[in-house]
Amino acid sequence: MRILIADDEPLARERLGRLLQEIGPPWRLAAEVADGPAVLRRCAQGDIDLVLLDIRMPGLDGMQVAAQLRQLQPAPVVIFTTAYPERALDAFERQALDYLLKPIRRERLQQALDRAQALSRVQLRSLQQVKDRPTDAICVRLRGELLRIEIDDVYFFRAEDKYVLVRHRDGEALLEDSLKTLEQRFGGRFLRIHRNALVNLSYLIGLKKDPAGYPCAALKGCDACLEISRRLLPQVRDWLRGRGQMTDDK
Repeated sequence: MRILIADDEPLARERLGRLLQEIGPPWRLAAEVADGPAVLRRCAQGDIDLVLLDIRMPGLDGMQVAAQLRQLQPAPVVIFTTAYPERALDAFERQALDYLLKPIRRERLQQALDRAQALSRVQLRSLQQVKDRPTDAICVRLRGELLRIEIDDVYFFRAEDKYVLVRHRDGEALLEDSLKTLEQRFGGRFLRIHRNALVNLSYLIGLKKDPAGYPCAALKGCDACLEISRRLLPQVRDWLRGRGQMTDDK
């Protein structure tokens, strides 16, 4: 598969090219460019399968380039590269297959390329041609890597000190976003049950009491007991009753 490296830093292009050479077939470096317009001109030739695309470039930044690349037939797969982890969310919103944080390690690049190879060419094109839409996932850092968590897999968000704990199907993670930001972003899918907690309505099935006798949210598939504040308890009861769910927590 033919790869285009797009980065305005010569040393970054050189490093990626060297890593691709080490990885070898079926991947082959087709070209290197240093700015956004050059990416579009080269990809318009129709022979590029995958673009390793830096986010910060002159002319057009990587996000703008990715949006235009999706209009090509066929559209190349995009894997973003950047030194700025805060851009991960933007990258996934642009339907990038993956996101590599500089300095890029060979093992991490190999992992991203393996993901691309596992998809058929038709699937790759479809991935890049999806229209812009609000993301249905969050990104967190875990052991130095970026992890994408689908919102459908999140049980709840709970504020803890300076962070927000995310409890999901595969475990827990920490976010730097505020609960208010998360509530605004995923409004309608999560319900605030306490000043420090939001629960995914898809998992809210009833009420129960904790050992101290305080009302808590019962969540399907999750054994956590999230306290419901007295002020918000009527709202939670009303939501459950409206869906025929059990509300008796006595």
